[in-house]
Amino acid sequence: MKYFAVFLPMLDKEKSQKYRENHLDFLETKRKEGKIFLNGKFSDGAGGLVIYYVETIEEVTKLVHEDPYVIEKARGYEIHEWEMVGLQKD
Repeated sequence: MKYFAVFLPMLDKEKSQKYRENHLDFLETKRKEGKIFLNGKFSDGAGGLVIYYVETIEEVTKLVHEDPYVIEKARGYEIHEWEMVGLQKD
């Protein structure tokens, strides 16, 4: 399993508000499936970050394309494989 940091930069503030609950529900479902390690918004309003815990870049890309924020073009996305130092997930 690998970690992937997904930046979700703000594209449309109005759409982000409109689809926020859908986005959070999506994240909660993926968290329960064990596919999300951490997530949160940037306090300056620039967007947010989701750290997925999956096997491949293809899997994380598929998940990102299922996120309501991305589907509705409320947020863009940028994916980077992330090598965590320190705290390790079992």
